[in-house]
Amino acid sequence: MSAEPYPHPDAPGIGTLQVHGGTANPPAARPVHPPIYLTASYEFASLRDARECFAQREPGFTYSRTGSPTVALLERRLAALEGGVGAVATASGQAAVTLTILALAGRSGQSPDGEPHPDVPAGHVVASNRIYGGTADLLNDTLAEAGIGVTWVDPHDPAAWAAAATDRTRAFVLESIGNPHADLPDIPAIAEVAHRVGAALVVDNTLATPYLLQPGTLGADVVVHSVTKYLTGNGTSLAGVVVDTGRFAPSADPERWPQFTAPRRRFGGRSLVEGFGDRGALLHLVRAQLLNDLGPSLAPLNAQQALEGVETLDVRVERHCRVAEEIARRLVTHPGVRVVRHPSVPGSRDAAIAARDFPRGTGAVLSFEIDGDTDDVERFFDSLRLFKLAANIGDGRSMATHPAWTTHCRLTPELRETGEITERTVRLSLGREDVADLWADLAQALDAATVKGDAAETAAHARAGATASADNAAPTDNASSAADAAPAASVAAPTAADAALTADNAAPRTPHQPAAKEAVRA
Repeated sequence: MSAEPYPHPDAPGIGTLQVHGGTANPPAARPVHPPIYLTASYEFASLRDARECFAQREPGFTYSRTGSPTVALLERRLAALEGGVGAVATASGQAAVTLTILALAGRSGQSPDGEPHPDVPAGHVVASNRIYGGTADLLNDTLAEAGIGVTWVDPHDPAAWAAAATDRTRAFVLESIGNPHADLPDIPAIAEVAHRVGAALVVDNTLATPYLLQPGTLGADVVVHSVTKYLTGNGTSLAGVVVDTGRFAPSADPERWPQFTAPRRRFGGRSLVEGFGDRGALLHLVRAQLLNDLGPSLAPLNAQQALEGVETLDVRVERHCRVAEEIARRLVTHPGVRVVRHPSVPGSRDAAIAARDFPRGTGAVLSFEIDGDTDDVERFFDSLRLFKLAANIGDGRSMATHPAWTTHCRLTPELRETGEITERTVRLSLGREDVADLWADLAQALDAATVKGDAAETAAHARAGATASADNAAPTDNASSAADAAPAASVAAPTAADAALTADNAAPRTPHQPAAKEAVRA
């Protein structure tokens, strides 16, 4: 693993990188915003140039399946935001995870000559059992059919990761903030285990974004994102990315990583390390072989949408986090809610990790359990008016979904149990609307689902009265608590840490903490 400083000490602030990171020489017209290169192919100056580019001996664009100038700018910008040495953009976050695992744990990595052989078994992955359902489906089904084994472990137990590793293990896979419960694994501890057993640590940083966390600073070798989510931020465009943090060094153990260190027919008889170095080998395999052959390429228009979204990442995520913390605080007090899972909630088992690794906040995804049966759960979802019933996160619009019947519907019974996903589980992705409006919607839906008979009408009248009183008392403060009789601080009110935040975001702000007297009900 690389011993060089991470990130580079002279790197600009995150706000500057969001707008200017990765910018290369501008086109002749010098546009302020990046142009969209809508072309399938590229003209070569000579046959020699074409030959050298296709032989991967010289850089250049050959066909938009493996890259375009618009996509390349996004790759450089996201690599800069993560403090990485390079990146490959893909058509979706699912594609980014797929290509990463195939590169690390495919059959060629188990063969002495680095070539795939049908009689050679593929590698093995250890993965968090509290993870996005699409990643679980990928590992349990599609990659399993390709021969890649998986063992599921508790992300909170570093010893379980060590016990699950085998001679074939090539990757540990986890999420920096878990989906749907916002779990926070101890990344430095798991990184130490991964490197001790010779595995690369792959961290899905989708829910955190590099504004809240750079996993490479904690020991991650590869960072992946669904760029669709917070990085783009508007719910319009699919995209993904694979970022090499610069820590992965296959030449340190060439027998363990023959796909990178052995001469390969695919690459003109050279090894990837020989041709591109430790810091280029992984991404070159991802781009020149897997992206090229499988084709999950990012369209230039989607890349441009992501570039526009990234420019406002810090201010958007800051708002998302404050809204989520306030909604979590209020959910704890509602009698129709059994348990609330978010690191900001008092009593969270991840509070220490949140304080250590997430000074700016712990994201805007949370889950809770409705105190009722499946009919009550269905009544809750059908009563929502402002929240969208949709399977996405990171949008400016708040969304609610039922993981057991949507995003995690194909999990094995064992993974549902260990992941604590029940038919009463609700996942929220908090957007950027006013807290008062969001809480009014949640409260009325919870009342409709869990408060019965005359009590429901009483609760509705009380809620309406509280809203009217709050509106009359503070008509200009739309973000404050207007839907709840319990006192609450306005999410829009600046904290002391907010005031201390400099323009270049050099000083991380401390996330607002809910009142300590409110505890999670188990």
